[in-house]
Amino acid sequence: MISKIRGSHTEKPAYIYIRQSTMAQVRHHQESTERQYALKEKALQMGWAEGMIRVLDGDLGVSGTQIAGRNDFKILVADVSMRKVGAVFSLEASRLARSCTDWHRLLELCAFTNTLIIDEDGCYDPADFNDQLLLGLKGTMSQAELHFLRGRLQGGRLNKARKGELRSPLPVGFVYDEVGRTVLDSDAEVRHVVQMLFDKFRETGSSYAVVHAFSREGLQFPKRAYGGAWDGKLIWGRLSESRVLGMLKNPAYAGAYVHGRYQTVKEIAPDGTFFSRITKAPMESWVVLIRDHHEGYISWETFMQNRERLEQNRTNGEQMLFGGPAREGLALLQGLLICGHCGRRLTVRYKGNGGLYPVYECNWRRREGLSTHSCMHVRCDLVDRPVVARLLEVVEPKQIEIAIQAFEELERRENGVDNQWRMKIQRAAYEVDLAQRRYENVDPSNRLVATTLERQWNDTLAKAEQVKREFATHRSNKQITPTAEQKNDLLSLTKNFRSVWKASTTQAKDRKRILRLLLKDITVEKLPDAKRAVFHLRWQGGACEDIPISIPPIYSDQIRYPDKMIDKVKLLSKDLSDHQIALELNKEGVLSATGKRFTPSMIKWIRYKHQIPGPVLRLPEELTVQQVATKFAVSPNVVYYWIERNVVAARRSNGGAQYWIRLNSQKEEELAHWVKHSVRLQCKRNMDP
Repeated sequence: MISKIRGSHTEKPAYIYIRQSTMAQVRHHQESTERQYALKEKALQMGWAEGMIRVLDGDLGVSGTQIAGRNDFKILVADVSMRKVGAVFSLEASRLARSCTDWHRLLELCAFTNTLIIDEDGCYDPADFNDQLLLGLKGTMSQAELHFLRGRLQGGRLNKARKGELRSPLPVGFVYDEVGRTVLDSDAEVRHVVQMLFDKFRETGSSYAVVHAFSREGLQFPKRAYGGAWDGKLIWGRLSESRVLGMLKNPAYAGAYVHGRYQTVKEIAPDGTFFSRITKAPMESWVVLIRDHHEGYISWETFMQNRERLEQNRTNGEQMLFGGPAREGLALLQGLLICGHCGRRLTVRYKGNGGLYPVYECNWRRREGLSTHSCMHVRCDLVDRPVVARLLEVVEPKQIEIAIQAFEELERRENGVDNQWRMKIQRAAYEVDLAQRRYENVDPSNRLVATTLERQWNDTLAKAEQVKREFATHRSNKQITPTAEQKNDLLSLTKNFRSVWKASTTQAKDRKRILRLLLKDITVEKLPDAKRAVFHLRWQGGACEDIPISIPPIYSDQIRYPDKMIDKVKLLSKDLSDHQIALELNKEGVLSATGKRFTPSMIKWIRYKHQIPGPVLRLPEELTVQQVATKFAVSPNVVYYWIERNVVAARRSNGGAQYWIRLNSQKEEELAHWVKHSVRLQCKRNMDP
């Protein structure tokens, strides 16, 4: 070993590289750390001065599977490449790198710069073929060792998981018993609040609504701490939507044991380094799934329905087969309608001031850029009205039975919330008793301890009183359970379910929930006749029926005058003026397209729109402007000049119509004399060619 170390090596610094894979190894395997630091003594014995020895320990607790994150290893490689290192000391090849790529790159640089590699087994010169071969084998065995270790560990874990015996932190509501089996939590308050969460989701169909229900009732939700001083203890706090989603998607609550819900995926970063991240695996990729492994809070069928409901509620993905939860808005059939052309769900667009005019439309083709027009659009009232009418016909025979079930459901919900509050009061009372026993068991003369326990006792008493006050406030804000007499009064009201449905106090969200309980979906098909459509209703029980409807014309078509009216105006225009036509139509009681009495401007617009000429009412002795201009050899402008100044008498049958002029012999002589002695007219006549 010493024979390979020459003066050219000891003249350069010796680098001692220290690394352990995880911080847990650094904390608990300190013997390995001491052995690596002891390499400094070995470097001194081999001839390096103490000032020529540099210890690189900045990579402690960092994995050696790749170079990313190991800054000291980067410094080592850079200094070796610049011929600044005489020898690299390491406990073994696995400490320098677990990656063959990094290991062989370091060997090539050491061979090129004549740098030695020294470990516990000996001194190696990478420039020597035999030493390079041996170092390569060591690096390969180091990586193989990591593979074997991982295989043995993962194989043991997987074998235990396949038997359902691999223990992991349990979600709230479950604990391990004395023999390691998964059982329901012995705390009745915890079991009750967990069951209430699933009941609330069944009632509302939305995780967000569950959070609001708990907040509205003033209820808290527990979580179990793992690790530290609070290990295994329950901590009560506000329920969040992420907690609700996590519980609804956790198969443990359906009594199933699952291993492999989350899997590690390796990816390449933009800088070329490898990294791992944990992703949620789909159900078909779960490694182990054991149903009926333990007692659950819900059945497996309910768990699958909850997953499907959550997928339907998503608003950040393509919902082509499912509708979302019942939401606010005037469109009652939101999420239930299917386009009869492309099979996709119709969405809602609210138009007008404040969204007063909702429209169902299928805008898939326009959204995908396949067309500039929507696949289908129809007014909400045209669809909602016949469907609701059919629903009321179906529901009316079952109104009494539905009302009784509604009463029972309301009582069950209210009792469930009250029971949760009572258990919360019992827990507060237990904490008071516990604090009291602790205070009574302490020596009164030991005031240092007694004072603290007395303060804790007072705090628990105050907390118990606060819980009672909150429960009283909750009860005062809640509706009292109806009595038998009130039930009879309300049951009599259900005989007129239509009034209840149309009542202003009934929210649109409640109407939508009723519709979804009975209807599965509705396919809207527009027939080739643009004025007709068919609604294909599919009820929850599987029955199907069709409702044909007539689609009213658009507003522009509604106010368009019919052909019969246009023909009548044409007939009257031959002999009457616009004013006379309006009087005639009003006399007959005919109204306009908007329900108003006719005016001359309306008749004038009709004639202009349909190019109807005005009446021609010329008397035999009357002349036109052009005829008068020709008779006196003047321009028509001169005739209009005479008309404007009442030189000649002229009349018009209608505003903007042609002038009719009547001339007698005296007026003709007067006009001829005017033209003959008019200087301006004579000059103009001489100037004309």
